[in-house]
Amino acid sequence: MVASIGELIDWLEAWANPAWQESWDNSGWQVEPGVLDQPAAVLVCLTPTLAVMEEALALRDRGIEINLILAHHPLIFTPLKSVTQGHPVGAIVRLAIHYGIGVYSAHTNFDQVPDGTADVLAQVLELQAPEPVVPTQSGWGYGRVGNLPSPTSLEDLLRNIQVALTPPRLLYSPAARLDQRISRMAVLGGSGASFLEAVAQTGAQAYLTSDCKFHQFQEGRDRNLVLIDAGHYATERPACARLVERLLQQGASWAQLSDRDEDFRQFFDWDEGAMR
Repeated sequence: MVASIGELIDWLEAWANPAWQESWDNSGWQVEPGVLDQPAAVLVCLTPTLAVMEEALALRDRGIEINLILAHHPLIFTPLKSVTQGHPVGAIVRLAIHYGIGVYSAHTNFDQVPDGTADVLAQVLELQAPEPVVPTQSGWGYGRVGNLPSPTSLEDLLRNIQVALTPPRLLYSPAARLDQRISRMAVLGGSGASFLEAVAQTGAQAYLTSDCKFHQFQEGRDRNLVLIDAGHYATERPACARLVERLLQQGASWAQLSDRDEDFRQFFDWDEGAMR
């Protein structure tokens, strides 16, 4: 049976309740242009951008009636004072209302749940018996920590992360030896360096997250914790892919991961003399 958008959102909110989001967050409906009764055709993305909206409109031109953009990151973080053509967020709001495409975000509530951002990362890296780094309720919480299937060198661990997540570049803590053995690891998708102290208390030897600053790498070294930064996009995109699977299981008539989601970063390769 094909689920309506309203039914799909009811299921989503029972799984990742917006009431669990942080006080500064803005999960939930960003734009709801009267589409709740329509059969759900969903474009899933990490970040709702104009490029993603243009992708939705292009799919409509091909006969796929996209009526919901389901994003991890909120479209609206601060109150809008106007909705105008020249402002990116305002333009998305205007297009969403004009074409009847809802925009919904599941952010810090989605970070905590089974098959959320951290949980999927733990699965991708095959962490054994993963537990939340910072529990928020029974069995749920921010980050995951667990043992690797078998102890491995840091070099092999970095290679495994590169293959599994395909980030453009991996950063890791200074003074870390590539031959040191890693048996216990923590993960947290997105900006997770503020959890360093909590991670250090779990006994993890390595911590995969993103958006780490200079002094946070220093802190990781001082806590004898190898801090690994794979980038925001690479650490959260896998959970968005898993969300597509769950939406189809719940009866969405169509669901797909956006092809126009962006990392927003490029690294210059001096060996090849080209951007990649």
